[in-house]
Amino acid sequence: MKLSLGPVLFYWDRMRLMDFYADMASQPLDVMYLGETVCSKRRALSLDDWLGLARELKECSGAELVLSGLALIEAASELSSLRRLCENGELKVEANDMGAVHYLAERGVPFVAGPALNLYNAYAVAELMACGMTRWVPPVECSGALIKAVGEQLDELGMTRPEIEVFAYGHLPLAYSARCFTARAENRPKDDCEFCCQNYPEGIPLLSQEGQALFTLNGIQTMSAAVSNLLADYPSVQAAGADLLRLSPRAEGMAECIQRFDAVRRGDAPPLAVEGCNGYWHGRPGMLRAEEAGLC
Repeated sequence: MKLSLGPVLFYWDRMRLMDFYADMASQPLDVMYLGETVCSKRRALSLDDWLGLARELKECSGAELVLSGLALIEAASELSSLRRLCENGELKVEANDMGAVHYLAERGVPFVAGPALNLYNAYAVAELMACGMTRWVPPVECSGALIKAVGEQLDELGMTRPEIEVFAYGHLPLAYSARCFTARAENRPKDDCEFCCQNYPEGIPLLSQEGQALFTLNGIQTMSAAVSNLLADYPSVQAAGADLLRLSPRAEGMAECIQRFDAVRRGDAPPLAVEGCNGYWHGRPGMLRAEEAGLC
């Protein structure tokens, strides 16, 4: 099983990003995703900067490097930037929008289908494989049973399975909106947000009136309140046909997280339970822990 580091979903400044990737370069990662997937106004690094960072990482890390694109395209300028990203000529691209799939298919280059694409069955997966998809990251709400069934359906269709990459750790990206919730929380208009997302390196917790953690607000993105963690589910993730585990960057503790996953994939016994949620994996509400739901 390979380990991948997903794109940074939060808005960190340039120095923090550079320091983070300097730390990640020495970690036992097989794939690293670079780039901005949430908001085009987050320009701590430009496309050229990301490509330069990729060249530096290539020299000190053996990981495959992939450029990730935006999940929500709202303006012609963003479409133009997306085309430039798809035509970068150096790195494979993770498509999180069907516009990116269109550009990449036109060029005839292989790509990764990110979790923001709505692929839930073998026919949809096969359609994108015909466009050049070589790796599928299922939507985060997919259960292990669904992912296994899609693989079996592809076998029945006589299709070669793509690599399957499961979102295994981090705040789950659940939805995207044209409205910026972080700007709204600070009483700012979206077009004059003053990049207030940088004040929240892991988003803004959103609580119910009873004080229960429900979501995490991250600009235009709504995320899970709890951190999804499939480390204890490693055997069932393997059985579902996953080839890669995606670990989504957090502001603190990523090196320790990677080491724990690396130890289990190398033969250590997975823990009986972990902190965080894993309900989606078991076909239940995502905020549940399987242990609490009586599934383990």
